[in-house]
Amino acid sequence: MKSYFRWVGWFEGSSLIALLFFAMPMKHLWNDPSWVKSVGPIHGLLFLIYVFTAFSLSSRENWSKKKILICLVLSSVPFGTFVFERKYL
Repeated sequence: MKSYFRWVGWFEGSSLIALLFFAMPMKHLWNDPSWVKSVGPIHGLLFLIYVFTAFSLSSRENWSKKKILICLVLSSVPFGTFVFERKYL
């Protein structure tokens, strides 16, 4: 389960980086919203899978409420899922 969570975290973190540093500039600098329309829902789905997997893993491994909160906060920060994996897993 932990290795699955790492994979999901990697994909979720990568999709957030793609959304913020590629799709959003394409939308605002080149007036091309198609990238946000395609990357946005993918990131949203990956985010939901990440949160669900985080709660599943936290109940299996008895994470503290603080660790769960840190996981959820870092999932919304660019590169945060990578930091969480390195520091807390």
